[in-house]
Order: sequence, then structure tokens, then C-alpha cells
Amino acid sequence: MIFLIAIAAISGLYQILAIFACLRRTRRQSASHGHPPVSILKPVRGVDSGFREAIASHAGLPGEYELLCGVGSPDDPAVAVLREFPRARILECRTRKPNGKAGVLMDLAAEARYPILVVNDADICVPSDYLARVTAPLQDPSVGLVTCLYRARGGTFAARFEGLGISTDFAPSTLVARLAGVDEFALGSTMAIRRQDLDRIGGFASVADYLADDYQLGRRIRSLGLKCVISDLIVDTHLGGGWSEVWRHQVRWARTIRVSKFGGFLGLPLTFATLWAILCAAAGEWTIAAAVLGARMLMAIESGWFVMRSRDALKLWWAVPLRDLFAAAVWAAALFGNTVIWRGERIRLDRQGRIAARFAAKRAD
Repeated sequence: MIFLIAIAAISGLYQILAIFACLRRTRRQSASHGHPPVSILKPVRGVDSGFREAIASHAGLPGEYELLCGVGSPDDPAVAVLREFPRARILECRTRKPNGKAGVLMDLAAEARYPILVVNDADICVPSDYLARVTAPLQDPSVGLVTCLYRARGGTFAARFEGLGISTDFAPSTLVARLAGVDEFALGSTMAIRRQDLDRIGGFASVADYLADDYQLGRRIRSLGLKCVISDLIVDTHLGGGWSEVWRHQVRWARTIRVSKFGGFLGLPLTFATLWAILCAAAGEWTIAAAVLGARMLMAIESGWFVMRSRDALKLWWAVPLRDLFAAAVWAAALFGNTVIWRGERIRLDRQGRIAARFAAKRAD
């Protein structure tokens, strides 16, 4: 009983720490009075929900920049969409690496003209002052990489449920990590970096064997003694799919965390406030259960609405405990096994998170 109460107390304290991290995050916009010339590198594969909107948001940005979109084949269905936007320069990328995205980025970087590179995923939608705000921190020579939190918009209820976790669990955990001084990672939603710093770590080739290329890139930039910072800008992405797709997606993320940062993965259960509240209630400790669950719900609203401005954080607030239990099940599933499903392929990882082999995934997966 004492052990259960201690774990629940730690989980409750984490929620309070996350609330503080969210309150500490400034919501004031950084100066957006222009930006240096920028090369946007966007690896593209297929046409997912929100893809056209994402490209449109990049094609109309102000200032001097180039938009380089890399595809693995001229027959990729994304090419037809990209041709609707004259600003987008389409490049067929032929470098093949275990991580196909990294191979595309190697080719795009070789074609880029400008000294500042901004990389983001194909489905990321950005506001008009995006480039000014994500490059502003690079004016500080001690900063080597700028990344962004992202807000998910779901096309199905399952996708909205997944997005709820991003706004009320993933985002605050990222802010807590930064508050604790852990800044050796980046997010695929945005990575703004100087070309000279990228060259110092060996370019995108240095992360081409890893599944979590964004995490590895941030880790290598940090090894140079440079900081990885989170912009005050939040970008948008679009999620879709049913429950099986959401499950595979979440297990892939969790297993990637496990092989990338095992200690952090083992500590995740300490954040499962709903689980510990239920166990305390089952043991008759109703006061502790109510306090822990109350702290969790307060943190979810603080992060989901006041920081992330996700409408689903208000509309689906009742689903936060259910999503927490779902996260606990994902963690348990990710604790074992070394394969993930990604874009129709089963990928086997080694203990360092490198891609060891790829196979076609069966429909039943």
C-alpha cells in the first residue's frame, strides 16, 4: 500500500511540474520582421490527408526562400499536387538509405542554395510568419537547432483521440523535459538548422541508419555544445485512420523511444496518473485518487487548451482518462519486441534504434 501511495504521489507531482512547465512557456510571439534566406526541405511520399493544404501554406510564405520537395519516384501521386504550386521545386531523390526520409534529405540538402535549412514533415501546415519565427532563435550563436510543438487535427474520432494525447500528454512531457534540462532531441514537425552545423555532424547521412532521425539529429547538434530550443510557434498536422492505425502508430512511437532512450521509456509509467488513481481508488484511498486525477485533468486543460489551443482538449476532456489508459496499454505492448509498422512495411530495429531490416507488412498487422 505504501508503495502504491508513493507512486501515485510521484505521478501527481509530475502533473504539477507539467502545469508549471506549461505556465512557464511564453505565449508571446517572437519578432517576425523578416528572416534570412531559407531553404525549406520537405520529403514527400504519397498524398495523405491535409497534404495539399500543407503545401499551400508553404508556397505562399513571404520573404526569400526556396521550397524543395523531394520524391523517390516521378510516379509518386504527390507530384501532381506539387505541380499546382509553382513555388514548389520537385526533385527526384535517388539516394537510398535504411531511413528513406534521410536519403531524400541528403539529396535536398545538396541542392539547397541557402545557409539556413528548415526541415519539416510533408503534412505540416504553417502560418505566414513561420520562417521568421523559427529562424529567429538561430541569431543566438549558442543555439544550433530550433524545433516546434505541433497540434493535431483528426479526420476520424480515432485520430482525434490520438491528437488528444499529443496535446495533453506528449506536448507537456516535452516541456517538462526542457524544464529539466533535457534538450537533446528535435521533432519532425520542424527542424531549423544552419548548414555549417549540419555539416559538422556529418550531414543527414549521420542519421540515415536510424528510424528516429529527428531525435538523432538533435542529439548530434547537442553534442557540439549547441542548444536545441523549442520555438514559441505551434504548427498543425492532420491525422487520419481508424483504431488499428492509431494503435500501430502509437506502438511505433513508443518502441522508438524505448530503443532511443531506454531510461526515459522506463520512467514513463510514473506519469500515468489515471492508472495510479484507479489503483488507489480500488485500494480504498479515495482522497489520494481524487487528488491525483484532479491534478491530471487540470494539467490536461492547461496544456491542451491554454498552451496548444486544441479545441478537442475542451470537447473531449472526458476522454483524457481513457486516453491515459490507452497510453498505458501502448507502453506495455512497446516494452517487448523490436519491430514497428511504418508505411506498409515491418521494420526491425537493433538496440540502438538503427534500422536492421525491412519487410512488407501483412494486412493483418
